[in-house]
Amino acid sequence: SLYSNLIVTGGNSLIVGFTDRLNHDLAQNCPSTIKIRVSNPNYSTSTERRFGAWIGGSIVSSLGTFQQLWISKGEYEESGKSIVDRKCP
Repeated sequence: SLYSNLIVTGGNSLIVGFTDRLNHDLAQNCPSTIKIRVSNPNYSTSTERRFGAWIGGSIVSSLGTFQQLWISKGEYEESGKSIVDRKCP
């Protein structure tokens, strides 16, 4: 279940009590039959947690296949938002 494998990352993972609050709020708003487990990646440094999205994005953008997903301004102006569905299925 998705609810039993939630991981808090990024800058919010540095907020004291955020993980507990999220766990509590989900428990209050989900059916009692759903198992909820929210964890905080204590194994990473605050710098990694703070900049994780940027680091991940930089890794993905360095992959050779990533350029095939780029959408130019001209492509977007010509096709609108449907270009996203065509290039990023």
